[in-house]
Amino acid sequence: MARRDASDLATRLGRQAEAVCKRYLGAGRRQGNYWQVGDVRNTPGKSMFVRLKDTAKGPAGKWTDAATGEHGDLLDVIRESLGLIDFADVAEEARMFLSMPPDPEPQPQPKQHARTPAPSGSAEAARRLVAMCQPIGGTLVEAYLRGRGITALHGCGNLGFHPRCYYRPDEHGPTETWPAMVAAVTDLSDRITGAHRTWLAPDGSDKAPIDIQRKAMGDLLGHAVRFGLSGDVLAAGEGIESVLSAREFMPGMPAAAALSAAHLAAIQFHDALRRLYVVRDNDRAGDGARNTLTERANAVGIEAIALSPMLGDFNEDLRTYGRDALMAHIRVQLAPQDVARFMLLAA
Repeated sequence: MARRDASDLATRLGRQAEAVCKRYLGAGRRQGNYWQVGDVRNTPGKSMFVRLKDTAKGPAGKWTDAATGEHGDLLDVIRESLGLIDFADVAEEARMFLSMPPDPEPQPQPKQHARTPAPSGSAEAARRLVAMCQPIGGTLVEAYLRGRGITALHGCGNLGFHPRCYYRPDEHGPTETWPAMVAAVTDLSDRITGAHRTWLAPDGSDKAPIDIQRKAMGDLLGHAVRFGLSGDVLAAGEGIESVLSAREFMPGMPAAAALSAAHLAAIQFHDALRRLYVVRDNDRAGDGARNTLTERANAVGIEAIALSPMLGDFNEDLRTYGRDALMAHIRVQLAPQDVARFMLLAA
């Protein structure tokens, strides 16, 4: 089968320019012969114009953002609106939209793009994905977390919602898109170094019914998904849902999710940190992370206190035993001064 190049795909998309805009730039609307939206990442607004018909000024599908000077074609729209990084993925999504047969040959990176594609899985790719997301309020992410008993969503600016996040279980699997909770992984200076995706069911009731429901990308070691401003006390654990479940009852305490036991054991410490609560999972890996992190903290003068769940993790506790039982269970594990300082805020 002859290889269809980027130019051919862009031309075919241009013939259905308005349909492309409706799918990938749904925050905008038609204005005459143009589709108007905030930017190529589907932000509401009016600064970007997509040409819907061929004119003397150029072919359908070409767009310009008057606010930034960015410009491109509908392949760029697909790439930026979905957070895709590799052109092969963009081309496959375009073919799915056009109902074209798959191309068995690899596609070259298109030179006409306004932005150079970031290496797949890199920190830059993670930063671009995070930038594509919207706040979680009123989205499927909020529905998903509330369904797991998590209601204290203040300080969750590092969580975002992507309505059509690219998913492929492996390099040979088919391309799919699912809604996703996207978490920004940051270093001690709050610079984004990675991202973590949790794909969700279309109604937000649970995780998506796929083989691999979570994936991380970028530079993760030593870094974490952070909730609240750093201070002299920190609660650090593995999973996002487990950490947020513990934080339900101490909403003023900064918290961090390192995303795995190995990464929890290696988490970096702020200079101001004086007491560290290790929100451990109740398994062998959790034991190892607790022991390593306690040893590291004590070596630099930081008091380390383990917070242990009744079951596998604190979200399982919350969903099984309820809020009052978990709050009582956490209260007796905290230092007395932190009960008064943090937990009374939840009363």
